Amino acid sequence: MRKPLLADHVMALDYGAKTVGVACTDPLGLTAQPVETVWRERENKLRKTLTRIDQIARERKIRLILVGLPLNMDDSEGERAEMARAFAAQVAQRTGLPVEMYDERLSTLEADEILDESGIAADRRKNYLDVLSAQLILERYMADRDW
Repeated sequence: MRKPLLADHVMALDYGAKTVGVACTDPLGLTAQPVETVWRERENKLRKTLTRIDQIARERKIRLILVGLPLNMDDSEGERAEMARAFAAQVAQRTGLPVEMYDERLSTLEADEILDESGIAADRRKNYLDVLSAQLILERYMADRDW
């Protein structure tokens, strides 16, 4: 098992039509922690969203940003994947940090199941769904790399 370094601060983003879920490694780089959901009025209104992501990245000394890639079950990419890639390019330009795409298949479904099991009412789940999805993406990334 690779011993994490203090500089291993990673952020995961779950990009959605009106929200971006944000999760980051803890200060020691050992665990994935939910941070917040960044909301916007319309999908193409990203200036404030990108500013907030950059602010979080600087505050938390992030060195790598993951953007969830919504692949289809057959590994193909659809319209949402194209949009996620375009968003990732904007994040990289805004933050100046390396950005990697990371398979997010079923993360939202898994997050919804966790919230259901936790007893969170359906009408309140959107408040937690994207940030939990981002946390799951980051946890998978860390597990895949034997963090």
